[in-house]
Amino acid sequence: MVKKVAILTAGGFAPCLSSAIGGLIERYTQVAPEVEIIAYRHGYQGLLKGDYLVVDDTVRANAALLHKFGGSPVGNSRVKLTNAKDLVKRGLVAEGDNPLKVAADRLVADGVDVLHTIGGDDTNTTAADLAAYLAEHDYGLTVVGLPKTIDNDVVPIKQSLGAWTAAEQGAIFAENIVAEHNSGSRMLIVHEVMGRHCGWLTAATAAEYRKWLDTQEWLPEIGLSREAWDIHGVYVPEGVIDLAKEAERLSEVMDRVGNVTIFLSEGAGLDSIVAEMEAAGEEVPRDPFGHVKIDKINPGAWFGSKFAKKLSAEKVMIQKSGYFSRSAAANDADLALIKQCTDLAVDSALRGEPGVVGQDEENGDVLSVIAFDRIKGGKPFDIQQDWFKELLAGIGQEFPAPATAH
Repeated sequence: MVKKVAILTAGGFAPCLSSAIGGLIERYTQVAPEVEIIAYRHGYQGLLKGDYLVVDDTVRANAALLHKFGGSPVGNSRVKLTNAKDLVKRGLVAEGDNPLKVAADRLVADGVDVLHTIGGDDTNTTAADLAAYLAEHDYGLTVVGLPKTIDNDVVPIKQSLGAWTAAEQGAIFAENIVAEHNSGSRMLIVHEVMGRHCGWLTAATAAEYRKWLDTQEWLPEIGLSREAWDIHGVYVPEGVIDLAKEAERLSEVMDRVGNVTIFLSEGAGLDSIVAEMEAAGEEVPRDPFGHVKIDKINPGAWFGSKFAKKLSAEKVMIQKSGYFSRSAAANDADLALIKQCTDLAVDSALRGEPGVVGQDEENGDVLSVIAFDRIKGGKPFDIQQDWFKELLAGIGQEFPAPATAH
């Protein structure tokens, strides 16, 4: 019988965390009001430290407020429970401790029967490690995950929570950034969008932005032209970027239109950037999960420098929509999906069924509780989809050959 549940959010932000917490609280209050709820602060960090907030009657009565906000009210962090060296360095566990055991023992000490994790592939693979440890050592706890990532790159989940909102918000960000195209002559704008391995968000953001273009009226006689406000290149990790060929195409656009705007996935060309750094003897910064710290690499600036000279750009602007997009409150589409997922997450927890809740692409997109051992990160964006082909055709970009590895 479930008497107490814990909630944590982890990894980078996405426009669903606050709402997902609210949804879980609302569902428990509706179907099992006797169940106690706590929320660990700053994800697995709070779990290891025993640092949590109590969901009291005031929070239960006002949980709907959480749907109106972005971010996470209980806080996030990046913690990998199998990276003991990093956790010792950060003072979260003692030398020689097994972090999985520390976390498991803390859950027992706190009287937790169910742990709800809300995060992306790193969060849920860490949850899988913890769930496996709990099962192997007969702790009798259930872990139920919810998939959040603006990259929309969790296998086998069709749509991650928050990704729709992030694309919509990235397009809103672009409306103002692209307005800068006439702040100088021969302007090159690089809009860098989040997406380490997956180009879905970049493509979806570009598609949302062009939908906005379709709703506007233009007055080219005074310089207000759609072509100048349009996107002229979209680059994602899954497609090969022929820099020389693209520079030639975009140079013609610059001469004809007077400016060039590129939407770039932060992971596009990352291998080339890392290889260039390593060849120069530079250290490549990485996080506890071994991922390259993209904010330190700055792919947008790298691409901007490669294209600027070839396009004879007089001014280059690099803008990143990631933090603007990922911290937004969920839109209506995401709110509906979040409710479906949180309702199922609570129901599965009460019956003791572990896994990650999501639309299972390998099972007809049915909303299901997917076994942890089937969850993987780095799902590539399918560049063969018709809507993406139409997007590139609409901006005059040649369809790229698939990249060989991601």
